[in-house]
Amino acid sequence: MAVGFEEKALPRWSATAALAAFVLILFAGHASGQTPQTVQPPADLKKLSLDALQEIEVTSVSKRSEKLSGAPSSIQVVTADDIRRAGATSLPEALRLASNLQVAQVDSHGWAISARGFNNTSANKLLVLVDGRAVYTPLHAGVFWDAQDTLLEDIERIEIISGPGATLWGANAVNGVINIITKNAKDSQGGLVTAAGGSELRDTGGVRYGGNLGAGGQFRVYGKYFGRDSSALPVGRQATDDLHMGQGGFRFDWDAAQINQFTVQGDVYNGRIAQLGTNDIALSGGNVLGRWSRTLSTDSDLSLQMYYDFTHRNIPGTFVEDLGTYDVDFQHRFRLGTRHDVVWGLGYRAANDDEGNTGALSFLPAQLSQRWLSGFVQDELPLGTDRLRLTLGTKIERNDYTGVEVQPSGRLAWTVTSRQTLWGAISRAVRTPSRIDRDIFVPLAPGSTSFLLAGGPNFVSEDVRAYEIGYRSEPHDRLSVSVATFYNDYGNIRSLEQLAPPAPFPLVLANGQTGNSRGAELTAEYQVTDWWRLRSGYTAQRLHIRPKRDSTDRTFGSTESHDPNYYGGLRQSLDLPGRLQFDLGIRYVGSIANQTLPAYRELDGRLAWHATPALEWSVVGQNLLHAHHAEFGAPATRKEAERGVYGKLLWRF
Repeated sequence: MAVGFEEKALPRWSATAALAAFVLILFAGHASGQTPQTVQPPADLKKLSLDALQEIEVTSVSKRSEKLSGAPSSIQVVTADDIRRAGATSLPEALRLASNLQVAQVDSHGWAISARGFNNTSANKLLVLVDGRAVYTPLHAGVFWDAQDTLLEDIERIEIISGPGATLWGANAVNGVINIITKNAKDSQGGLVTAAGGSELRDTGGVRYGGNLGAGGQFRVYGKYFGRDSSALPVGRQATDDLHMGQGGFRFDWDAAQINQFTVQGDVYNGRIAQLGTNDIALSGGNVLGRWSRTLSTDSDLSLQMYYDFTHRNIPGTFVEDLGTYDVDFQHRFRLGTRHDVVWGLGYRAANDDEGNTGALSFLPAQLSQRWLSGFVQDELPLGTDRLRLTLGTKIERNDYTGVEVQPSGRLAWTVTSRQTLWGAISRAVRTPSRIDRDIFVPLAPGSTSFLLAGGPNFVSEDVRAYEIGYRSEPHDRLSVSVATFYNDYGNIRSLEQLAPPAPFPLVLANGQTGNSRGAELTAEYQVTDWWRLRSGYTAQRLHIRPKRDSTDRTFGSTESHDPNYYGGLRQSLDLPGRLQFDLGIRYVGSIANQTLPAYRELDGRLAWHATPALEWSVVGQNLLHAHHAEFGAPATRKEAERGVYGKLLWRF
């Protein structure tokens, strides 16, 4: 049952107080006559200079290593240092640091995350990978974010592409790709212990240990637990949706003669989410992944990856799902002649889905096995000079619902100078049908053969033709800027069609809508001094969805897309005397019109003290401007994020 809301016994932070504290800390550093000094944490915690950040190598754009500064795509990288200094406690909180993503907290455990529109609690046009393992569910083609977790200290970086990535990554990479990459076992040796607790993040703890295992082999094992308090109802009472989760895992890396590399890793988790007036939601699962890569020459390599993933979710009174996924992926890169850099690959995926139907919701058939076959090829070649390079490729994928889908792309990158890159891209991507689109059945009454809503037997893939132009520059050693503009033309968008108009029910899912979007993404980073760094990002977008001529859907996309027209943020990272670090971030999000949700601003801050190179204490404040605020959801069911403060200890040995 709901409990009365009580204001936490914590100071009431405000924007004025937080900014005043920031000014006082700056003043104290200068008034004492001291020059701020860079903190000297362990090597794997040291922050990267601006030049080093531009030299980071990314793999998500071309499935090969290339410098971030020259990648022909709207890509941002969230580093391990960014995550630590932001005080993030979950993957969605870490993703807030990428300004090309719209990240909205739905309740204590749920998130709506998308790029370039179509945000929803089941956002289905964004592909998410963890070490090459796709974590979207074929149930609704989205991500259950409450089940995605790892020890955040083990993350090396997160690469976020806004814009289609389907040529390399396949269906569902329509509006973007998130690639979460964890550290090699050799980069996480020794021991680590973390413990934290506070008002919203009630308690959390983690332990990790890494060591050597034979000649050329390293391993790590970890375990963690966390408990999150309930979100708030708009009236201030608790929503009774607190989350408790435990997770553990391992990784083994073996580098044989620096020619063959082997990786084996896996995770298991178990958790529960409270519900008002009924039993808790239960979620559990596990995965195991193996990868072999071989370097054939300086211009040629190949890799083979296989994984198995199992998930279980039980929402009492709604549905039960058991999903097992098998995946095999092969890739080969080689130089063809003196001009062509070719990468190609083959993939096979099988999913066995078992739904425990209830009187309120069913999937017909309850048990379903699906198969996906795919192949891709991509060629990068210079056009007369290495400063102008063209990349052409396509992916051909077969699924059980719509058959063969072709997803081509072309990218052109011009290195204007060593500090400037201009790029453009044209691509096609599809979002293949999920089980909701084809197989859902919501009866008029329990046991009835009449229905309120049903999947469409002829539902086809949603598709997009995307056009992008971007520019990335480093006009000064301490300043980098980038801008990406886009225009997307969408076809066959999901719609709700009246089966017997003008009667409002029953409804059948179909492809009765079309639309387009346009926008721009701007980012800038300024290393003011060696001890003070500023980062900012801003996204403006417009999405227009309309019914086709023969459609009865008059929602104009309000069931598919819940997006603000703008969002952005500004973060500062400051190294202070006395081995102190101070980080402050403000984010602002425009209103979501079709949810009557107002615009908001929020402030997060972190103050950390490195007592020794191995011991760190920190205090983190989240959502400091409001006692509680809404980020997503319709007024009748909306839940709100609350102000929170927590303290954390991190010890390495």
